[in-house]
Amino acid sequence: MKKRLGKIAGLLGAVALACSPVSPAAADTMSHGDQDHHPADGQQDETRPAAGEKILKYAEDAQLESQRNFGLQPVHDNQVFATFKADRFEYQWREGGIETLLWDVRGWIGNDYDKLYLKSEGEVRLDGDNKLEGADIELLYSRNLDKFWDLQVGLRHDFEPDPARTFAALGFQGLAPQWFEVDATAYLSEDGDVSARIEIEHELMLTQRLVLIPRLETGLSLQDVPDYEQWQGITDIEAGARLMYHLRREFAPYVGISWHRLIGETANRVSSGGGDIDSAAFVAGFNFWF
Repeated sequence: MKKRLGKIAGLLGAVALACSPVSPAAADTMSHGDQDHHPADGQQDETRPAAGEKILKYAEDAQLESQRNFGLQPVHDNQVFATFKADRFEYQWREGGIETLLWDVRGWIGNDYDKLYLKSEGEVRLDGDNKLEGADIELLYSRNLDKFWDLQVGLRHDFEPDPARTFAALGFQGLAPQWFEVDATAYLSEDGDVSARIEIEHELMLTQRLVLIPRLETGLSLQDVPDYEQWQGITDIEAGARLMYHLRREFAPYVGISWHRLIGETANRVSSGGGDIDSAAFVAGFNFWF
């Protein structure tokens, strides 16, 4: 009986000791003891960059401590990339038995903010003497202004129609709300003629691989340029749609339709001269990039 009472008394004493408050002196001693055996809390370290100090875009190489300001080592979004893409590379069967090969390609090299573009567009008649109906090339510097918009400036040269001529180019390209792709450029020719071209496309994802792409393009001129069958105002409009199937993300065959019409004073002058002012075509081609 005495042994049991002794055990119970010892147990009660241990519980009372555990529940008793710690004196301030003892708590201070314990706190200092912990600091001797554990690293200081991270919030007590000096933070970098300091408030108001500029944060650069590069990380320091071979650091021995935690990251501070960025230094010299490039990160992925500052690397130089390059790509080539054929938006349209197609065979066209037009009204009247006219067959043409059309290309609309572009390539660029640069980073997220600065790029150098090379663009080309043109078409060749394939039903006769393989006449080059139109061909141009553009060299543009592109600067990112916003998340979805780039400003572009450079030169364009038209090899056809004849005579050849050169333009200064200024425009922008990017994504409008609802994911409409917009490419709008104004041109100043070596003769002082001002014109512009606007292209709008939109990708409708029917499935993960099947895509319908409506397309609209229009041109305008601020002066009469009879040598190139352009008169002041909106000169022409082209509308079409292409149904594309992605065999791979980099390669997609397509079929579609395209309709082109001259409008305004340009249509009146060409029609009075006996020329055609509109045409429709069935198209088949490839979209690819690498």
